[in-house]
Amino acid sequence: MTSRGLWKFQYRFAPYLFVAPFVALFCVFMLYPLGRSIQLSLYKTAGPHSRQFVGLGNYAFFLNDIMFWVAVANTTAFTIAFLCLQIPASLGLALLLNSRMVRFRNFFRFAFFSSHLVGNVFVAVIFLLLLAPRHGLIARLLGAFYQPWSEIDFLGHPVYARIAVVIASLWLSVGWGMIFFLAALQSVDRELYEAANVDGAGGWARFWHVTMPGIRPVLIFLVLAGMIGAYQLFELPYVLFQGSGPAWAGLTVVMYLFQNGFEMGDIGAASAIGWMLVVLILIISLTQLKLTKVYKEDAR
Repeated sequence: MTSRGLWKFQYRFAPYLFVAPFVALFCVFMLYPLGRSIQLSLYKTAGPHSRQFVGLGNYAFFLNDIMFWVAVANTTAFTIAFLCLQIPASLGLALLLNSRMVRFRNFFRFAFFSSHLVGNVFVAVIFLLLLAPRHGLIARLLGAFYQPWSEIDFLGHPVYARIAVVIASLWLSVGWGMIFFLAALQSVDRELYEAANVDGAGGWARFWHVTMPGIRPVLIFLVLAGMIGAYQLFELPYVLFQGSGPAWAGLTVVMYLFQNGFEMGDIGAASAIGWMLVVLILIISLTQLKLTKVYKEDAR
């Protein structure tokens, strides 16, 4: 092959060679498992070597399964409570730590964000110790104000168990959202605030008419990402309750998937639950994007 021919060969096939590793990894670790899971969702399995074709039977079963809807209800309630607390808390911290009046801002930013660097399992173990009745730190603090409060079993009562999961999740993720809001706040044009001051706008007016429009894309992203992450909740309640919790208070969709697939051995049913969760998240995400009118902004 001449040097000219070699150059033409490289010019034509070099892009494909550069993307080939990604394409190979994507097909092996993403595309094939997705296709395989769709196939398995059409079978009822009992271990790796026993399966029976049931078509859409798995989906029909779970649409009429009470435990599946309990898991959906628990996960949805957790998602709503989590977002209603996480977004304002993250934004409030970002506004506070974006102020020049606060000293040691960098230290506090790292301190609040560092909780996100640990995993869900580690957080669950910490809160197992914090929420232990009578001897846990939270029980002792509550008992200092009113002694019977030290006997509250946060992990054994259905209502308190749900609250414990939300609190642990907030401890893990508020600092993460704060970092995004900080970046958004620092990108807002300062001249807009100066113009608002000239027009006599107060603090609330500046926040509502200048700050909120400036951070709106990040706000939409955090709500969407938080919703997707909340619907994938599994490790935290599973380790915290060593199962589904009191009266199934900690049962989530992914935990129900795990129980069917790895504890009961029906990988086909677990695959069906996974794809039902995908459809649920897709519907909620598209609804959110439509309500926030993101498509219209992109069209502009």
